[in-house]
Amino acid sequence: MPDRTYCTPQDAKALFQKHGEFAVLDVREQEEFSRSHMLLASCVPLSRIELMVEALVPCKQIPVLLVDEGGEPEPARAERAADVLTEMGYTTPIVLRGGMAAWRQAGYVDFNGVGALSKGFGEYVEEQQNTPRLEPAEIKKLLDSDAKTVVIDVRPRNEFNIMNIPGAINAPGCEVTYRVADLVPDADTTIVINCAGRTRSIIGTQTLINAGLPNRVVALKGGTMNWQLAGFTLDYGTTLRTAPPSLHALDVARERACRVAKACGVRFIDATTLDGWRKEAESKTLYIFDVRQPEEYNAGHLPGSRNAQGGQLVQATDEYAAVRNARFVLVDDTEVRAIMTAHWLIQMGYPEIYVLKGGLGQSGLGARGLLYGPEPAASVRLPELPTISAAELSTQLEEPNPPLIINVGTSKGHRVSHIPGAVWVPRSYLRLAGELVAKSDRVVMTSDTELHAALAAHDAIQMWPDVQIAVLRGGNAGWQAAGLAAADGMPVALAAEDDVWYKPYTDINAKPETMKSYFDWEFGLVEQIRKDGDVAFRLIPPMN
Repeated sequence: MPDRTYCTPQDAKALFQKHGEFAVLDVREQEEFSRSHMLLASCVPLSRIELMVEALVPCKQIPVLLVDEGGEPEPARAERAADVLTEMGYTTPIVLRGGMAAWRQAGYVDFNGVGALSKGFGEYVEEQQNTPRLEPAEIKKLLDSDAKTVVIDVRPRNEFNIMNIPGAINAPGCEVTYRVADLVPDADTTIVINCAGRTRSIIGTQTLINAGLPNRVVALKGGTMNWQLAGFTLDYGTTLRTAPPSLHALDVARERACRVAKACGVRFIDATTLDGWRKEAESKTLYIFDVRQPEEYNAGHLPGSRNAQGGQLVQATDEYAAVRNARFVLVDDTEVRAIMTAHWLIQMGYPEIYVLKGGLGQSGLGARGLLYGPEPAASVRLPELPTISAAELSTQLEEPNPPLIINVGTSKGHRVSHIPGAVWVPRSYLRLAGELVAKSDRVVMTSDTELHAALAAHDAIQMWPDVQIAVLRGGNAGWQAAGLAAADGMPVALAAEDDVWYKPYTDINAKPETMKSYFDWEFGLVEQIRKDGDVAFRLIPPMN
């Protein structure tokens, strides 16, 4: 077992107050994380750490604080995570001694929920800038009257398609400034911005105000959840899409974005500077975020860039970038969406936010070659492992002594569909399958992806060297693709179903009390962030 570096909660606090780079990774499962975590932490469960960490922490030379609950059986998850990171080449993994239990005992603030920093920022914006908002009944009255009113939903298209206010137009996040001159050409029209809850509607409304729009712009207080709570109906499964902006709308958007850039001090870099920063990326963290829509990213993007729709990057920054005080370079094709995203990240207190001057279309980068298709999946080097096809496994399940099937995918996915007879357990709790493994001479490992199943199989071989262990080729999707029978429910769970935090704002069957408690959580975030003291927001005055 390698030597590990530990720190106290007080040491961690001191690290946070410095101006250098660091990352905080909470290695518990997502639902555990949602119950109590540090403000600056990103949730990177030990069970999937190899698949997530290099995107979130691309520079391996910085301090990475690893956190679990504390009081766990040795070796605890944070210690195991430190070993994994060391094997992956990270030079400075640090384990928080005593975990979150010690953090709370030291009197420091802990947060519940997910995305607390971004959601708290939205609440802070509304508090400080008195962002205009109306209750659902007031919005419904406007829509039912002869008043000129347009509802613009700023959620990503996949969320909008789940449920939306009847008649709403979709313009995700930073797309709202980009497209609004086409969507609302009349300055006398009231624009209602909505999302599922609060944050994105607040940010979307204030975005248009900051851009100097002449229209009255208001947020739907509480979004689609509050609309439901007020007893109004929603549309489900819409396939409507918003067209790209016209040349006129793009000209208007550029002019407005330019004013925002000047007011907020947005900094620009050219391709040469970016090339230089790439060469420094082994010692200084560099994130290159393409803030366009996924289909645009897939049609051509910079090597090394990741797709992060502008609104989502502001809404859930911790899910894209775990390193504090890192360089962010935002990229699009016209500068508009990158500027509007940058101006919010700057106000959130991120110190090094830059926009690629001219975007992809004018920066000269196109001639150097773009990449096409979605982001590549994480690549993990593993020794060659035995595999089995879905058809072969199906045959073996008919034998008198069938293999034990262990599914380390999500509990949510297992409940929906799994191989008949499979047991479920998170990879980080794989040892809990020991008693069942002892009764079987063969184990087949499966998951949402074959790579994740292979990681679990590699762990299992170390634990149970005398057992035949194979990986299901294609994972659970391979079984489904073969058209084989599947089961649902959770007949055998070897651990608590703590791996998934369920978003009430995407659940069409969410209970009223769940939605109300979500609002209560958001309302309390600003005071918690002030008490925590590790982040300083800095807002620009509204431009209207």
